[in-house]
Amino acid sequence: MNYLQIDSLTKSYGVRMLFADISFTVNEGDKIGIVAKNGTGKSTMLRIIAGEESPDSGSVILNSGITVGYLPQQPAFPEGATPQYLADDFADDDHRQQFVRLLTQMGITDMSASVDTMSGGQRKRIAIAQVVALGPQLLILDEPTNHLDISTVEWLESYLSRSRMTLLMVTHDRYFLDRVCNRIIEIDRESVYCYDGNYDYYLRRRRERIEAMSAELSKVRNTLRKEQDWMSRQPQARAGKARYRINQFYDLKERSRMNLAENNVSIGTESTYIGNKIFEAHGIGKAYGDKVILRDFSYVFARYDKVGIVGHNGVGKSTFIKMLMGLVAPDTGHFDVGETVRFGYYSQDGISFNPDQKVIDAVTDFAEDIELRDGVRLSPMQFLQHFLFSVPDQQKYIRTLSGGELCRLHLATVLMRRPNFLILDEPTNDLDIVTLGILEEYLADFKGCVIVISHDRFFLDSIAEHLFVMTGDGTVRDFPGTYTEYREMLKAEQRSAAPAVKKTEAASRKDVTSRPAKLSYKEKQELAALNDELATLNAEKTRLEAIFNGEAPAGNEDFAALSQAYAALTDRLDAAELRWLELSERE
Repeated sequence: MNYLQIDSLTKSYGVRMLFADISFTVNEGDKIGIVAKNGTGKSTMLRIIAGEESPDSGSVILNSGITVGYLPQQPAFPEGATPQYLADDFADDDHRQQFVRLLTQMGITDMSASVDTMSGGQRKRIAIAQVVALGPQLLILDEPTNHLDISTVEWLESYLSRSRMTLLMVTHDRYFLDRVCNRIIEIDRESVYCYDGNYDYYLRRRRERIEAMSAELSKVRNTLRKEQDWMSRQPQARAGKARYRINQFYDLKERSRMNLAENNVSIGTESTYIGNKIFEAHGIGKAYGDKVILRDFSYVFARYDKVGIVGHNGVGKSTFIKMLMGLVAPDTGHFDVGETVRFGYYSQDGISFNPDQKVIDAVTDFAEDIELRDGVRLSPMQFLQHFLFSVPDQQKYIRTLSGGELCRLHLATVLMRRPNFLILDEPTNDLDIVTLGILEEYLADFKGCVIVISHDRFFLDSIAEHLFVMTGDGTVRDFPGTYTEYREMLKAEQRSAAPAVKKTEAASRKDVTSRPAKLSYKEKQELAALNDELATLNAEKTRLEAIFNGEAPAGNEDFAALSQAYAALTDRLDAAELRWLELSERE
């Protein structure tokens, strides 16, 4: 069934054409990813389809009766709103329960918390739950993975893969595209190209398309040269020639103007020399009240370390790197930084550029000239062109830049100072896939240290040689491998894990002198009670999860209360299991 028809859609801003006369259809069951470079109109197209913006010409025809849900890139909420307030805003009780269920699955259980004070990742999760809870037939998502932690990205990936909703989305997350989408639409040179398959299939077919277009362009230009000779002869020679050949000449001339050159970011800077002594952390501790960020963390960085930092939203990843940078002081311990270390810090909050300053002036404030590899020096104007800021673009005021342009400007100001220790906090937000690939290649060859926080698993796999896994209790686990290898290890651990119901035969033969004191009568009674309590708690947890997953009816129970009860139940269960293990070791 045809859900959506796009006919001859055209959109421009002033003299800048985004797309011209494009057409495509969205059918029931399609899961479509839209890919293109920054500034080519991906988000604009979604806003037009969602009815948030008007095209210059063309039409968006939605099949009668089809319901649409739209998630913008920057969701907005009423001032002072809480999850409970947003839940109460649903007119239908089923939708309200589904909203709370989705929030719980994404780890948001405090229904009274103010959305205004939440992190970007928490706000994005609430916005996703809002639009998905309504169960639209066509779901439009603009960068749904931005600001989400990896576990939530993987949950959303699984949810959308299994969902029967038709999907149209923009995302730069390549694993997400590959595992969710069955169609890819590319915006390129003001036109669209459609591919039936996932992202990996699209890459193969795109290469074939570019090769075919290059061959065709070469053939056109060869023919044009012959026709040009004929057209250059005396007027009377042309007069007797068929008119169609003259028309064909001008058609060939127009086709020959196609430019297949890729206009990409060029990162040509080189790091300064970095010595043998890099960076040492000794016994670092940090807490905010009861929330422990780090507990006795120590590490000595090697010369070319490339480390990825992963963990749930809120575990303190950004605080961790701000301590490394000296922007936040540790409670305990100290850092020892080598004399040759020159930090380059890309913050997810960006740089506080003056919005009323021009792009060229902002860069000139940092340096009058920039040194590239092999001693080549560039002026700020020349350097900005490597980051796709044309001379006219350099005269733009910073307040007028798009999210992608701001990211490129931020990246340029970081790299132009030739750091040898790069710290990148969520660098993939708002960068297009092509620029991400170029950045990955640059970092792979970077002659210095790199620390990167990212929810983009493809990016992490391409850069990080080992991981700091922040667990949320102050512990940092150093895993020697890529993110994909880490996930495989976790799955293997889960498959091999079994409940410690009985002592193993080997444990029972342990030397008696190595055993702790036997259980007292009171402790034996406590252990027996814990067995009963654990059975009850696990049964209740199973019941609640069945409700949240839609596998069991909620009855008259309030979903907000169930969500809070689930959070409290999990805490009780963790404490009871820990105490049971302590006592069972001494039984």
